[in-house]
Amino acid sequence: MFRWLPKEETFFDLFTQAAENILIAAQRLVELLDDYHDVERKAETIKSLEDAGDEITHTIIDRLNRTFVTPLDREDIFALAKQLDDVLDWIEASSARLAVYKIPHTTPEARELGRVILAVCQALVEAVGELRHLDRLDAPVREINRLENLADHLQRDAIAGLFTSGADPIDVIKWKEIYETLEEATDQGEHVAHVLEGIRTKNL
Repeated sequence: MFRWLPKEETFFDLFTQAAENILIAAQRLVELLDDYHDVERKAETIKSLEDAGDEITHTIIDRLNRTFVTPLDREDIFALAKQLDDVLDWIEASSARLAVYKIPHTTPEARELGRVILAVCQALVEAVGELRHLDRLDAPVREINRLENLADHLQRDAIAGLFTSGADPIDVIKWKEIYETLEEATDQGEHVAHVLEGIRTKNL
């Protein structure tokens, strides 16, 4: 009898909102890294987007608790909501560290990692937009995985460069953490891709 009950389709719209909000935060992060002034204000803007993302996540979980028949498995809806939120958390953490550590200027490596994060988030928007058409998920999921591998190489090279730069040890510690935080945002994007792959496998 369950297949005759209407499924709550609003989840797809909420996931789209979440992904688009993450993309805006990634755009703001790139703007911060490329035009590095008024850092605290720009970091606060990203924090506001992170707060908005928390509200979307709360709405998804609340609706999940109130919905009898869902369009996807309940555990997959929860996992996708959590993983999307984690991407945004690490984007916000990256901007916060730049502000809190009073970093005077950015580096080419940080700017490049920011652009990779942005590309990951663009692919996330595309992938989440295909939740109603799971057979179309292959291309954006592959792109997210490729970008995460690229970010991993960029991070390792950036950290290796720190230890041969002759920089002040405190600056080395700060930048090592910033590079790791930026790369972690792409790791979380890859975790979203894994959830989406699981959803596709179950439902195709």
